Amino acid sequence: MHYRQGVPLAPLTTLRVGGAAARMTTLDREGDLEEVLRDAEARGEPVFVLGGGSNVVVADEGFPGVVVCMALRGIDRRDEGDRAIVDVAAGEDWDELVARAVEAGWGEIACMSGIPGLVGSTPIQNVGAYGQEVKATIASVRVYDREQRAFEEILAARCGFGYRASVFKRSDRHVVTRVRFAFPRSRVERVRYAELARALGVGEGGEAPAARVRETVLALRRGKGMVLDPGDAESVSAGSFFVNPVVDDALVGRVEAAVGQRPPGFPAEGGKTKLAAAWLVEKAGFARGWTMGRAGVSRKHALALVNRGGATAVEILAAARAIRDGVRDRLGVTLEPEPVLVGCAWT
Repeated sequence: MHYRQGVPLAPLTTLRVGGAAARMTTLDREGDLEEVLRDAEARGEPVFVLGGGSNVVVADEGFPGVVVCMALRGIDRRDEGDRAIVDVAAGEDWDELVARAVEAGWGEIACMSGIPGLVGSTPIQNVGAYGQEVKATIASVRVYDREQRAFEEILAARCGFGYRASVFKRSDRHVVTRVRFAFPRSRVERVRYAELARALGVGEGGEAPAARVRETVLALRRGKGMVLDPGDAESVSAGSFFVNPVVDDALVGRVEAAVGQRPPGFPAEGGKTKLAAAWLVEKAGFARGWTMGRAGVSRKHALALVNRGGATAVEILAAARAIRDGVRDRLGVTLEPEPVLVGCAWT
């Protein structure tokens, strides 16, 4: 394996913050992963697997171990009844997979168009958008288990999928190398999200051609600065910075009393409600365009924190904590970050 030393990480992330990696290597063969991990263990170095860099905040001090750039490629497909079974290597681009799926007639994915990053990160976060979540089509995840020192195929039922959560997110035990999807073969998508339904001109719960759904989702995301675009300063972010909080009825009532209106929300498991974090941020006084030093809230969407030019990780997190504290103090809801914090403390 070839290693580089002192590689700056900021240019490899969409937020453009972070120091250097002590060492970095690129993984383009699955069989090399064990060697990389054994070498790091022998040196007493931590390991961080970097995908598309779209959902991370890297500390200004950098990373004191080995950063593994995920570059495994390959897509294999077979038909099984009315489903397409598609094996996708972790280093494949997610949105390119979505585009291919829409063209090939693989369903339950078009609403997740425009999400930046690599396929390997999707089960970790259980990514989702506009009423779809990736867990709905994942059949299994191939990982390297660092405790067992072996590759393993983990079926979806054992992945512990939840809202922006999985067993992979809760520890660094597993390195994802491949995802197996079971897509229903369909060229239409069911529309479960009100905003998307309005944009498509269909009723919520209705259907629309997958190609049109993809085009509409991309347009909506661009309008919010949520599609990576070198010409759009509002896209220099980590995407949605806060997770939509899931709360009980008492907390919903507290928010309603504080602002004088019922907060927008969606039914969640256990009879709870998932509140819109962007709405909470704005109602707490952090309007779009709010700025604190060189960091601030996007002018296009209240849920994105933007690097306005030269911001550090410390500045980004200071702005995030100010928003968190303001929402908690004014509305009683504690927001949690969605990006992975690498070497950064949230408390």
